[in-house]
Amino acid sequence: MGKAILLVLDGFGIGAMEDCVACRPEDVGADTYGHLRKRGGLDIPVLERLGLAWLTGGKGKPEGAVGRTALAHAGADTYMGHQELVGSRLSTPVPRLMAEVYPHVEAGLRRKGYRFRRPWPERSLLLVEEAVIIADNIETDPGNILNVTADLSRISFPQAVAIAKAVRSEVDVSRVIALGNARVSIQDLLAAVKERNPGQWGVDSPEAGVYGSGYQVRHLGWGIDLSRQFPALAEKEGLPVYRIGKTADVIEGTGWAAPLVETEQVLAELERNYHRAPREAAFLINVQETDLAGHQQDANWYASILNQVDRWLKGFLPAMTAGDLLLVTADHGNDPTIGHPRHTREYTPVLAAGAGVRPTFLGTRTTLADLGATLADYFRLDRPEAGSSFLKKLYG
Repeated sequence: MGKAILLVLDGFGIGAMEDCVACRPEDVGADTYGHLRKRGGLDIPVLERLGLAWLTGGKGKPEGAVGRTALAHAGADTYMGHQELVGSRLSTPVPRLMAEVYPHVEAGLRRKGYRFRRPWPERSLLLVEEAVIIADNIETDPGNILNVTADLSRISFPQAVAIAKAVRSEVDVSRVIALGNARVSIQDLLAAVKERNPGQWGVDSPEAGVYGSGYQVRHLGWGIDLSRQFPALAEKEGLPVYRIGKTADVIEGTGWAAPLVETEQVLAELERNYHRAPREAAFLINVQETDLAGHQQDANWYASILNQVDRWLKGFLPAMTAGDLLLVTADHGNDPTIGHPRHTREYTPVLAAGAGVRPTFLGTRTTLADLGATLADYFRLDRPEAGSSFLKKLYG
């Protein structure tokens, strides 16, 4: 045992899953890595030597262990992908717009004693305590997420989370998100309400400025047993778990958390903590800017972030202590050339590196949870709820 790093390149898929034909026809033909490579400007020799090039039809022998994994969760979702990565067996949520569930939400709020009203009778959203808007998330597929967006100058974030939990208890959608900012007033939020798709009403969070300085967020998933995820199993045994980047927001834990977005800061924070952490520690890292570039359909930006990560790996890998383990993967795809700004349902790469890791083919895994199971096996912890460890394949 030593230190283990799970590095998630958010949205870095390597080809559409076969079931897209039936469940996500808009993603047929998606290939985030392949399309970026064909466009030019991609310079990632370290990742390719570790096995990425070989995995996608290149020649030569990989320097690390390499495979790919399917997504076991429905669709292509960052939150659900990360729950899967840390070992959860996920139930299939039911897509529902706020228009369908608001009577149940109202009943739950009423039981908890909250004051609420509908600012516009024809729009399916609720204003709670004159400080919080409950509505559809309009940045994702219709019916996938409900947002509980708060003016944090009027209500505390824990109070906003309590309202979100009241909503969570009444609905079976994939996710309820509590989010807010003290710099954004309830008037700003109401002014940013839009209908993205027919019947899908919600706050345009980027337009309202919610994601700026002062932003706070908490994700509440459906059907997830947090106690059987890798972080909980690790922390129960006293193993420190560092969550850096988007993992600080989407993975539950009690240890070090740094919800950074800029790739340079994420990697610097990882490197700093890696060198000063105890001899045994786990690092769950998310590089989010790749996903942001995919949403913006900006292939040049996407390639530049991958290039940045690769340059960092060139310096970091030789500095890793013998016996330490690096796992590189993704949570879904986000092909910036596909023609729509949403996630794409793709296989993701599995790359393993570190002194002692032998070059081998890990095959096609059936769930991202295999990575969480491998981390648990590395640290000799109890097994997570789902996933099969491939640790023995790494060390032979």
